[in-house]
Amino acid sequence: MKMWQHLKTIMHHKNLVRAGCFKVGLYRQGIMHDWSKYSPVEFLVGCKYYQGNMSPNNAERKDKGYSSAWLHHKGRNKHHMEYWIDYSVNKDEGICGMKMPVNYVVEMFIDRVSASKNYQKEAYTDRSPLEYYENGKNIHILHPDTKELLEKLLYMLAEEGEEKTYDYIRREVLHNKNSERREEKKC
Repeated sequence: MKMWQHLKTIMHHKNLVRAGCFKVGLYRQGIMHDWSKYSPVEFLVGCKYYQGNMSPNNAERKDKGYSSAWLHHKGRNKHHMEYWIDYSVNKDEGICGMKMPVNYVVEMFIDRVSASKNYQKEAYTDRSPLEYYENGKNIHILHPDTKELLEKLLYMLAEEGEEKTYDYIRREVLHNKNSERREEKKC
């Protein structure tokens, strides 16, 4: 029973992310999102610790003191801020967040929206992803540019809604990124 429920949760989440990514033009990322969740190290742990209202990784972490599924997942999925944590080239800074490519910041944003919808169900509002982010903001290790864009999108969603935010991402955020690529190729 838990296996079926966990599989349905993963598939629903992936469908939400795919729809969001398609709205902004990130078709490949929409299709490829979270494929590692089907690997045994992630899927079997998810089945064992499934609760339905939060990530099974939290329950595994509570039980073991760490989450093997999360360690596997965040190391294989570039849309997670934790994937981009590394040692700074400045030895005095230690570990810090590297600047994430814009398309992965957008996927991270869509992932947060989708996870909030998936777990909160009818209680979800456009403020939910921002509130979840704010709850853990003081422990995030993010590059300042990555943090600025993520927060801008979360606040825009909370204040202006999903349609305007996704339109802004498609027209401004990703369009500007593609324009920059075309300029780089000209040089």
